[in-house]
Amino acid sequence: MALHFETMMEYKAMYSYEKRLDSFREWPFTERCLSTPENMAKAGFIHFPGPNNPDVVICFFCLKELDNWEPEDDPWKEHQSHSPNCGFLALKSDVDDITVEEFLKLEMERLKIYMRKVASDRMSRFKIEIERARKRIVEDLSSSHV
Repeated sequence: MALHFETMMEYKAMYSYEKRLDSFREWPFTERCLSTPENMAKAGFIHFPGPNNPDVVICFFCLKELDNWEPEDDPWKEHQSHSPNCGFLALKSDVDDITVEEFLKLEMERLKIYMRKVASDRMSRFKIEIERARKRIVEDLSSSHV
């Protein structure tokens, strides 16, 4: 549970454009393209590379992961097409310019999205473990009747 709290707090810091931009230090596209680090960060993304996927990004707000970027991909359009209900995209002004009430509503939505993702991930892992246990039980029952 502490790990999830730390992750939630790290993502909360990503309301800051500078923090998001800082995550793109090793981004493959930097010049003469639409998918520059600046444009990616403005669209709410943080760079989240994996060992085999150097161009994976995730929206700090809606947690949508996208990869296989091309230099001509527009981060705003890609974000909108893959996550049209993202609260970050719906902002009409910079986060620094919204009221405390607006920020708290936004933050509550972000936390709900995060908790749904955590619950969904845990349910998926639990289902896998159930299936493994079921197979072991069937194997044990089959071998004990031999």
